[in-house]
Amino acid sequence: MRKSHPIRRVVLAGAATVSGIVLLLSLKPATDPGSAQAAGGAAPPVAAQSPQGGAQAAGSGTVTGDAAQTQYGAVQVRLTVSNGKITQAEAVQAPKGGQSDQITANAVPKLNQAAVAAQGADIDAVSGATYTSAGYEKSLQSAVDKAKASAGSGSQGSGSQGSGSQGSGSQGSGAAQARTVTGSVAQTQYGPVQVRVTVSGGKITKAEAVQAPSGGQSTSVTNNAVPKLNQAAVAAGSADIDAVSGATYTSAGYKESLQSALDQTGG
Repeated sequence: MRKSHPIRRVVLAGAATVSGIVLLLSLKPATDPGSAQAAGGAAPPVAAQSPQGGAQAAGSGTVTGDAAQTQYGAVQVRLTVSNGKITQAEAVQAPKGGQSDQITANAVPKLNQAAVAAQGADIDAVSGATYTSAGYEKSLQSAVDKAKASAGSGSQGSGSQGSGSQGSGSQGSGAAQARTVTGSVAQTQYGPVQVRVTVSGGKITKAEAVQAPSGGQSTSVTNNAVPKLNQAAVAAGSADIDAVSGATYTSAGYKESLQSALDQTGG
C-alpha cells in the first residue's frame, strides 16, 4: 500500500496539469483581440462606398411654374430639364369639369409636345383652347425662368476676351447676350398689367404681357390689344407707343409696366 501511494500522487498531479492546460486553451480564443478588430474593421470601407456624391446630376432637375389663372380654371406646368434642355413638359393643373375636360384632354398633350419642341414658351395656341393655351404659356414661361435662374451664370467666364481680336468685330458677341426683364405690375380699372421684355444688343427683341385683364369682355379686349402692343413695343424699341383703340386702360397699364422693364435694363 505504501508503494502505490506515490504513484497515485503522480497520476493526480498529471491529471491536474492536463486539466489546467485544457482550461487555458479554452480561455485563449475569448481573450484574443485580433478577432474583435477584424469584425470592427470591416465597417469603414462600407461607409466609404456611399454614392451620395454621384447621385446629383448636374444640369438636370424638375421645375414647376407658377399657376396661371384662366377664365375656366388654373393651369400649371412642370418641366423636366436635362443638361439645359427641356426633356419633358406636363400640366399638373388644367381646367376640368364639363366641356373643359374634353378641351384639356385634346389641348394639353399638344402643348406639352410644343414646349419640348420649342425649348421655351414661344408656342402657338391650340385651336379651340385659347384660354388654356394662354395659361399654359404663362406658367411655362415661369418654369423656364426658374430653370434659368437655378442654372446660374456659370458660363460668364467663357468669353474670348483673351483672343486679341478686339478689332475684328467680335465685340458683338457681348451685345448678343439677351437679357429678359419683367416690369412692375401696373394696376388698371379692369385688372393688373405686367410686361416682360427681352433685350439684346440694346434693342427690344421680344415683348409679352405676363399679366393682363381677363374675364368677361376684358378677355376679348386683351386678346385683341396685347398682340398689337407687343408688336408696337418691339417696333418702337421703347415705351413710346400708341394706345390700341378700345383698350385705353390696358394700353396705359402696358406702357407703364413696359417703361418699368426698360428702366431696369438701363433704358
